[in-house]
Amino acid sequence: MKKLRQPTSLGCFVCGRNNPFGLHLEWFNNYEKKEVETTFELGDNYASYPGTVHGGIVATILDETSGRAILLNNDFNHLMVTLKMEVVYKHNTPTNTPLKAVGRVLRYTPKRAQVEGEIQLPDGTVTAKCTSLLYELPEAVRAKWGPEEDEWTRTTPSAEEVRACEHEQTCTCAHTDDTPTEVTK
Repeated sequence: MKKLRQPTSLGCFVCGRNNPFGLHLEWFNNYEKKEVETTFELGDNYASYPGTVHGGIVATILDETSGRAILLNNDFNHLMVTLKMEVVYKHNTPTNTPLKAVGRVLRYTPKRAQVEGEIQLPDGTVTAKCTSLLYELPEAVRAKWGPEEDEWTRTTPSAEEVRACEHEQTCTCAHTDDTPTEVTK
């Protein structure tokens, strides 16, 4: 199954390539399931209680993952911001365990979207989930985009890569082998 890598930024805490304190996660469009996904493993530096990922970190990953679900349509220039997010913690999210986060679009317009996300254990058990309302990127935020826009453009897949992945043809874009990114800072 082909999964197209989504663009990244420089400074974002979750995906920023140059953020020394960041998680450095990468997301992929899974066209078969109509989801965006990332795999990762968080070390004990991200714990609250021993062996449990801090709820704020869980919420942060859910925010990014659900927000990236709107990019499944390959309109990588149409970023949004989170207006409201509700998180439900169903089980402890363990440290030092391979995890997967997935995001889906529930409703979408160019100005607003409703999305959801969840974090899963290797057996598919959902540890936490969110439902979020997104809104178009405010001009004040867009005006400060600067070098981030260059990185976003540089890492955005070409139209040919998108078409090839969507139609499961041979493509040259980055794919995932579902190996978690380990974060142990």
